[in-house]
Amino acid sequence: MTVTYTARVANARFGGFSQLLLLWRGSIYKLLWRELLCFLGLYMTLSAAYRFVLTEGQKRYFEKLVIYCDQYASLIPVSFVLGFYVNLVVHRWWNQYLCMPLPDALMCIVSGTVHGRDERGRLYRRTLMRYAGLSAVLILRSVSTAVFKRFPTIDHVVEAGFMTREERKKFENLNSSYNKYWVPCVWFSNLAAQARREGRIRDNSALKLLLEELTVFRGKCSMLFHYDWISVPLVYTQVVTIAVYSYFLACLIGRQFLDPAQGYKDHNLDLFVPVFTLLQFFFYAGWLKVAEQLINPFGEDDDDFETNFLIDRNFQVSMLAVDEMYDDLAMLEKDLYWDTAEARAPYTAATAFLRQQPSFQGSTFDITLAKEDMQFQRPEGVDVPLGEAHGDFLQRLLPVGPGMAAGSLLGRRLSLLRRKNSCVSEASTATSCACTSALDGAAPECGCGDLLLDSSLREPELEPHAGPEPPAPGLDTEPFTTVPMPTPRGPAPPWLPSPIGEEEECLT
Repeated sequence: MTVTYTARVANARFGGFSQLLLLWRGSIYKLLWRELLCFLGLYMTLSAAYRFVLTEGQKRYFEKLVIYCDQYASLIPVSFVLGFYVNLVVHRWWNQYLCMPLPDALMCIVSGTVHGRDERGRLYRRTLMRYAGLSAVLILRSVSTAVFKRFPTIDHVVEAGFMTREERKKFENLNSSYNKYWVPCVWFSNLAAQARREGRIRDNSALKLLLEELTVFRGKCSMLFHYDWISVPLVYTQVVTIAVYSYFLACLIGRQFLDPAQGYKDHNLDLFVPVFTLLQFFFYAGWLKVAEQLINPFGEDDDDFETNFLIDRNFQVSMLAVDEMYDDLAMLEKDLYWDTAEARAPYTAATAFLRQQPSFQGSTFDITLAKEDMQFQRPEGVDVPLGEAHGDFLQRLLPVGPGMAAGSLLGRRLSLLRRKNSCVSEASTATSCACTSALDGAAPECGCGDLLLDSSLREPELEPHAGPEPPAPGLDTEPFTTVPMPTPRGPAPPWLPSPIGEEEECLT
């Protein structure tokens, strides 16, 4: 079962983690004590042989071997290789937990989209969730040793109630040599389509939502299968293991205490127990043990996933959600803060001090500036107020040249555009027009469209042709159909877009 110590470290205090050091279940001591005793026993054996068994000549040779191993053992990159490996394993471990198929979202959608309080509606909802639970059981018994021991055969799955005998026949008659954990998901899809045809699912949008959530559920089952199939590359695991073991094999010899009388460098102290070497072994070998435990969290270690607990929990809550809780609502009542403009829940005496703390407004909310730093700066060379400084923006953008002379057509258009921008607000807020007072059937004479145009700057309009042009002399005349030419459009009301923009496009 997973070791949970969250409540012990809810608040940071002096020596907060120290109380966790005495826990045995799930601890590093439980994982490493055999390896630590083995390393210490081998070290003591070599030390005793050096002191009491070897001759003087053999001792001199052993001392040279100790110095050599101690000098070159640091070339093994234990920290580098082991750190990356453990980081990869921990990331993979957490991603595997995120892929656990949980039915919570699916059961809410089934309860809200598959309707019917009769026995058949109840049968639809319970069967749909049973198929989802069956798919999870099939994939978990494929990857978890604890679940496989609980359901070693399909007969155990049938006896547990996840599958009927008729469904077992269809499952076993399906000719496929691959893992068939996905079969209940197909049954789920077919049953949902049948419920839609019978009207239990009232529209296609609800069916689409249900199948999309099933796809997410089935995708998590598939990811568990792939995590079990594709392991961390074996060569990486071998490199890390060889690096750690070879380093401490070298430490068995290189960390021996030599006779101080021989005058070797850094061998002035003679001890029997290598304290810091044991600590180094504890850290590095313990790091490797962490990766060994987390690389497959579907076993039976202390910190492996509680897969059987999840099966029981998921099956129970899914059946409760779609059966007993279906259409089971409490009476609608006004809440406690119905007539309160600012709803705020009360605090207990232990948390009353939290009400005095101000709410967070933003990281810049408390910044203060001097009064002179808050004044806007006028651009250099501009004497008009800041609000009018941008009035001649278009004129400043366009260079003055032969085409921009005051008498040119483009110059007149720009003058009209500036005049339009200056008085369009007055023209757009006019509440009435002279043309509204014209009698019915009479052509109103209105100058609304000319509010922005000066008569001296208005373009002369062409006279429409009274009839077709006479044919040129020397050409044969043929009968043709007279096509009436469109008449010039009348003046536009002031609230419509001005044609000045269209004329500018033509000029361009």
